[in-house]
Amino acid sequence: MSATGTAATIELLERFHAATNSGDPEVLAKAMDEFVAPDVDFHPPVPIGGLSGREALKLVWETLLRAFPDIHVSIEETVAEGDRVVSRNRVTGTHSGEFQGLPATGRTVDYGEIFILRVADGRITEIRGVVDALTQLRQLGLLPPAGRP
Repeated sequence: MSATGTAATIELLERFHAATNSGDPEVLAKAMDEFVAPDVDFHPPVPIGGLSGREALKLVWETLLRAFPDIHVSIEETVAEGDRVVSRNRVTGTHSGEFQGLPATGRTVDYGEIFILRVADGRITEIRGVVDALTQLRQLGLLPPAGRP
């Protein structure tokens, strides 16, 4: 992929993140329809219950927006080569709705994640991610703080 292609891949990632940070489910759904292939090979960091492709990704974001309406993903580092882009992110938000069976706590979360995306023909065709769910669950009070039994 040319430098122009790499720049286009990074721009696509940034536009997608802008939609995720809008807090608007309709804006995000429209962005997914535009930027994500319907049959995206999505490897979610949590089980999705039988869904696949773009519909699984939409479910993840619907769940996150209900639980953390002010969720914000900050891109801290991006590396792109060929048809892939890696993004190291910081996620923040306030737990204002049900999440994984836990009623809203009002607690804030601040955790890291890393995602690898493959892009073809201007659309995301593969997503693999690692989310620091341990930190997230500790901050929500579902697990004891680090260093405590």
